[in-house]
Formats: sequence, C-alpha cells, structure tokens
Amino acid sequence: MVGVPIDSVGAACAGDAPVGCELMPAALRAAGLVKVIGAPDTGDMDIRIVGKDVDAATGMFGWPSVAEVTTAIRSRVATLLRDGKVPVLVGGCCALVPGALAGARDAVGPIGLAYVDGHLDLYDASTSPTQEAADMPIAVVADLGPAAWCEHVGAPLVEPHRVALLGCADRAEAASLHSAMPEDLGIPVELSPPVLRSVGMSCAGHSALDRVGEKFWMHLDVDVLDHQEFPATDYPNATGLSLDEAAELLRPLTHSPRLAGLSVGCYNPDMDSDGDCARALVGLLGEVLGQA
Repeated sequence: MVGVPIDSVGAACAGDAPVGCELMPAALRAAGLVKVIGAPDTGDMDIRIVGKDVDAATGMFGWPSVAEVTTAIRSRVATLLRDGKVPVLVGGCCALVPGALAGARDAVGPIGLAYVDGHLDLYDASTSPTQEAADMPIAVVADLGPAAWCEHVGAPLVEPHRVALLGCADRAEAASLHSAMPEDLGIPVELSPPVLRSVGMSCAGHSALDRVGEKFWMHLDVDVLDHQEFPATDYPNATGLSLDEAAELLRPLTHSPRLAGLSVGCYNPDMDSDGDCARALVGLLGEVLGQA
C-alpha cells in the first residue's frame, strides 16, 4: 500500500494545510484499510499538486507539480513491480493514473486498463471545464491530452482495445463540451451504469477482464458510486453504482492473477465528518481484495 496524497481540484498553494483528497490515505488508514487489505503500508509519498494558476500550454492547474508527481509515481510503481509486489495506490485524485500506468509499462511491458469511474476523463486543455489534471487521465493514456503530459509519460500508454471504461455516467455532458469520445480513440468497452445493470455486474467484470489482456491495471474512482450511498466526493453521481454493485463488478478484476496493480481515488474526507464513507470504502476494498 502506497499513499498518494494529491488533489487537483483547484490545487493547493505550497505550505497550505492538506485538504480534500490529500487527506484520503490517512482517513482510510484510520478506518482500518491496512488490516483489511492485508498489505504492508509504506506510508505516503512526499508529493503534492500545487499551483493556483492555469498553465497556458497544458490548460491545467499546477502543471509543473503534476509532472513531478507523475515522475515520482512512475518510479515507485515500477520499483514495486520489479520487486514482485502488487502496488495498491491510495489517492488522492485520478491525476495519479498516467504515472501509475507508465511505471507498470516500464516494469512489465504492455499493460491493459480497467477504469472504473463515473467520468470518461477524456478532456484536454481546450475542452476541460475545470482545468484539473483529474479531468484528463484517459486522454493522456490515449495520447490525446496535453502534449507536455503525454510526452512526459511516453503516451500512448495502453492500446485502445485493452481499455475498459466501466461506470461512466457523463457521456452527454462530455459530448456537449466537445470532449473526445471513446469510439473516436478505438476504445471498444464503455459501459454506463444502466448498461452494466442490464449486462450484469459480474458478467461485465469478467468481460472487461477478457479485454484488458495478460497484465492490467485497475483504477477505482469513488465517484462511480451513487451519491446517496457515498456522498463524500467532489463530483457526486446521481446514477452511480451501489456498494454491492461495485463489489460484484470489481471482484473478477481484483481476484485475477493478471492484476499488476490498482489505485483508488477521489474520496474527500472533508465531506465525511462522521467517517461513514471511509468505513464503507474500506469495507468495499476489503471485500474485493479478499481480506475482509
């Protein structure tokens, strides 16, 4: 387990107290995550996304620090995989994904991606409505995001036919903002919550496993969950998955010996004063990682 305390929502200034998703690793430790996943805890990486100004070239907040964060995550993931470990990155926000995938590719070669998220995350500098790095990870993976970030990780990171987008509920909004669509990039699997329910969660998870190939990374953004069950995220989802549905979807992926590593992000402890969401997320992760 590796804590990745980053948050690109507005980005902090250097010296500010930790806020939002930066608090996620510590909150989940306090809720018992280390015990339920049964993994050694290596602590938090000494990284942070900072900067209130939007970089003109990349169109995002905090670009220099995003580059530094990406490099650090890439190195940590590659080292762990080369040592025979399965990294569990506890974010933080989705801006960690390009670095994680670059590190996995460095260590094990071609990699697939199961991306369980309430958003497509295919925005670039001209289409992002927020200028947050977390808007753009799949665009970077596909070599469509800001050029500097794509070049920094050597994109494309994953062949399009090995990407499965699961739980995305923002297709209409993304299209209205002129985002690229999965089919524009040759990504064959994009399943919204209603489609997942019609297919069956377990069946969808097994089908995604067939797509992602011999070695793959899995990322879980908690904004894929229904906000009635999990409100502690900056982008609440009115049509998201229940915790039980998420467990059923994730289990085939997390139980696969082909899983190279996984990451989880976008839980905001500042929105969870009673800790209910932390306990719910720890329960979900413990269940799907087989240690609960």
